[in-house]
Amino acid sequence: MAAAKIKKGDEVVVLSGKDKGRTGTVSQVLPKEGKIVVEGVNVATRHRKPTQANPQGGIERREAPMHIAKVALADPKDGKPTRVRFEERDGKKVRVAVKSGETIDG
Repeated sequence: MAAAKIKKGDEVVVLSGKDKGRTGTVSQVLPKEGKIVVEGVNVATRHRKPTQANPQGGIERREAPMHIAKVALADPKDGKPTRVRFEERDGKKVRVAVKSGETIDG
């Protein structure tokens, strides 16, 4: 399996859809489904009936998973979207932003 280009905790930019242009932090990655959950992006509302656990019921808002191809990593230099490449620096395999050449981790 190839190394993940986007990981939990990364800052990403949404490339398409209703939230295009918004940025957020990755809170969850679902590699088997090819989806990603980003904080504050793709918020879905669910109308919940009152239950014993939640006697009030009401409207619940939460982030829904979106396809990983709809987001790109935010460049550490300027926050614009960039692709990711892997390089070996100081004997370690690290992720590097293609636009600026900045190291993303490590």
